[in-house]
Amino acid sequence: MFIKKFCIVFTCLAGLLLPVISHGSPRKDSNMIRISSPKITMTIDCDNKASITSLIINGQEVVSSKDGIYTAAKAAGARYSSMQLKEKPVVKQTPNSTIINGINYGNENITIHESWIFTRVGEAIQWEIKRTLPKAVKVEEAGMPVLNFNSMDTWEGAYQGYGGLAWFYLFNEKESTYGVHTKSSNFWNSKSGNGLTVTVDAPGKQVAMKYSRTNDNRLAYTVTVSNNAMVPVSDSGTNRRLFVRNRTDVWAPFTMPAGASTQRITFRYFDFNEKYGRGKFAGINGTAVSAVLNTIARIGVIDSLHFGGNSWHTPYGPICLHEQYIAQMGLGINDPDYLNGYQSCLDYYRDHAIKPDGRVYSRWAYTNEDAVPGAFNKEGFYEAQWGILMDSNPDFVTNVAELYDMTGNKSWVKSHQRSCEKALDWILKRDVNNNGLVEMMTGSQEQKRSSDWIDIIWASYENAFVNAKLYLALTKWAAIEGQLGNPAKEQQYKAFAAKLKNSFNKPISNGGFWDNDHQCYIHWLDKAQQPHGRNMVTPVNFMAIAYGICDDTSRARLILDNIEQQMVKEQLFFWPLAMTSYAAGEGRESQYPFPEYENGDLFLSWGSVAIKAYAAYDPEIALKYVKNVLEQYNKDGLAFQRYGRIKQDGRGDDILSGNSLSIVGLYQAIYGINPLYNRLLLDPHITPALAGTELTYNYQHQRLLINLDSNSYAVSNKVFKITSPKRFGFNATKNNVFYFDGDNSSAALQVTTNNPLTIDIKNWSADNMRWTQTITAPALSPLTYNIHGLKPGADHTFSVDGKAVKKVRSDGKGNCSITYTPAAHSTVITINR
Repeated sequence: MFIKKFCIVFTCLAGLLLPVISHGSPRKDSNMIRISSPKITMTIDCDNKASITSLIINGQEVVSSKDGIYTAAKAAGARYSSMQLKEKPVVKQTPNSTIINGINYGNENITIHESWIFTRVGEAIQWEIKRTLPKAVKVEEAGMPVLNFNSMDTWEGAYQGYGGLAWFYLFNEKESTYGVHTKSSNFWNSKSGNGLTVTVDAPGKQVAMKYSRTNDNRLAYTVTVSNNAMVPVSDSGTNRRLFVRNRTDVWAPFTMPAGASTQRITFRYFDFNEKYGRGKFAGINGTAVSAVLNTIARIGVIDSLHFGGNSWHTPYGPICLHEQYIAQMGLGINDPDYLNGYQSCLDYYRDHAIKPDGRVYSRWAYTNEDAVPGAFNKEGFYEAQWGILMDSNPDFVTNVAELYDMTGNKSWVKSHQRSCEKALDWILKRDVNNNGLVEMMTGSQEQKRSSDWIDIIWASYENAFVNAKLYLALTKWAAIEGQLGNPAKEQQYKAFAAKLKNSFNKPISNGGFWDNDHQCYIHWLDKAQQPHGRNMVTPVNFMAIAYGICDDTSRARLILDNIEQQMVKEQLFFWPLAMTSYAAGEGRESQYPFPEYENGDLFLSWGSVAIKAYAAYDPEIALKYVKNVLEQYNKDGLAFQRYGRIKQDGRGDDILSGNSLSIVGLYQAIYGINPLYNRLLLDPHITPALAGTELTYNYQHQRLLINLDSNSYAVSNKVFKITSPKRFGFNATKNNVFYFDGDNSSAALQVTTNNPLTIDIKNWSADNMRWTQTITAPALSPLTYNIHGLKPGADHTFSVDGKAVKKVRSDGKGNCSITYTPAAHSTVITINR
């Protein structure tokens, strides 16, 4: 007899916890339990098993299988899970939760007892797992739990709690597996707009996660909780490899201790566009901009304590500490998790990557294959086999300084003061001839050893590439020494930077780097003072301009025009490392004939410094190459190490996060977004096509809106807004808004008010300050203006709508304070001397 079955839904707590019971003859228990929140619904099967067979996120079913979500352990080669229980579990409903007891699985040698408790917490669903083991068990794998999403395409990726990314585009082989140390994962899909945050809370325990592409092309996401941090199983002797191919056992076996433990897993929906959206883009492909910054820019984050430019997908997984732009990528990524994670990473580098004498190791990798024999430590930091790459010392300092600018965390940067001083002092001692240019470990290209990022070109002795990076580090760190109350160090570093700059700009005939015959800065001078790298090495010349070493505008124009003429002639979509060939013997034999690899190929990692060099001179040129990179992204995802010069084809399996740096340059140099420790500096160089751009931007716990129009720029939060026709700095607290004139690091105007306020700057000089202010609150109350930068000890007139209101006198430092209650919502304020 055919019996039609149907379900009756019993509502508990207004639909918070909904058991689905097979109707016909009523029963006290149910095999299926449904639990819902506004955006999440999960269904649990308790028929001699315990598994979540359906998970629906904002109407999209992302899990729909019998083995959707469950717990498991593998021991002695056998796998046990909540999919096969010893007996049927018992379901109990309470006013606030659903409890499933009796989840027991294993055999006579291993038995795991679990209870699952599901509770709705706000809009989230919390899953608490109470686990008991009668005795300690050594397990090869543990899934606490395992989540099998329907497809590898269900999510585009998963952002880690420290700001890294498991990008599923790179899981191009079955059973590809990537492991990380984190307590949270944000799964997202930009097309559907759906996002799912999974957070694990296991007091006193360590949490690791792994992501695998299954043989049936599903995404298996596995959480592991352990007493100690999980250790990778590969490679023997190093145990650092986090991405493996054709296998799923990324973690080494570990011991689950006897006794009871508890973990809580929280599922929370988020709107991808609301959480990670970037605003309205005018004149450019904003979808591609967001995609590059959301994916490519993050793939150099290998794990919670390992941030670099080379991806976790690279066969030997290197990190180059001789890259000055890792913090800068945070400017474009614009995720507080990335900034917080990189803080922890730099702490780890400070403690493990700097030798006692101040030398900063240049690299880290899964294995020691790229290291000078014996020149590595147990944490995996090493000197590269190609030479002593000395830019790691200034680059460590630059990354600390730039990250501090983004976070404003003074206590954190203080904890790096001694290490940054050690790193700088170590390399400053290399200036043995006292000319302001530090010398490398080698004196001649005949030694066939490199000294910088371009690691198979034999730059020796006085290297312009390294010295340009050192100049940047010195200028940034000198300012921080001043903030930290060490004027002696501040002056020392400023003086060295000035001397370096002076020598850098001298002609090669006088011991400098300027080559008048070739109209460029050279790569290096050997110990015999012979010039090398006279072939317009683009990073050297771009850094000289972008970092302020070359302040001769005619010289900068000459460099930039010559490069652009050659780019147009060859129709290159991006700048190569060198415009013409290195001379014979200046690089490894494999680099010839030109162009080949580091002798003339296109490396996108130098995009931000190039964009900055061009933006102030000709933003149309800068924008052209940004668009070229975005077009290339739409063709191939930028999933290569570099591009060949002749065919402009993608090459190399070492995918670099630096491929995103042109887009970071768009944000920093064209849009002009420069987060600094005490203000957001807005210094745009936009083209007419970009006018009308509206960007959302996270700055030190504030969500800002940035408007860019022709000769009118604005920054606002939910309360305050400042508009100006020129570059300015913005900051705000609860009842205060600060205006910084130009790139001045001290506020020119502070307004204290209880009302929302808009300030439109019309003019700002020592003799005349004028702005329009608009108060949007219905009731007007007193405003206090603190004005700085006036002529000290001088009388000034404070006027409102053209009428003098009061006379004020500045103090000996040029400051004054005025309290005034406006009579109208919109007024023009003027201060004249």
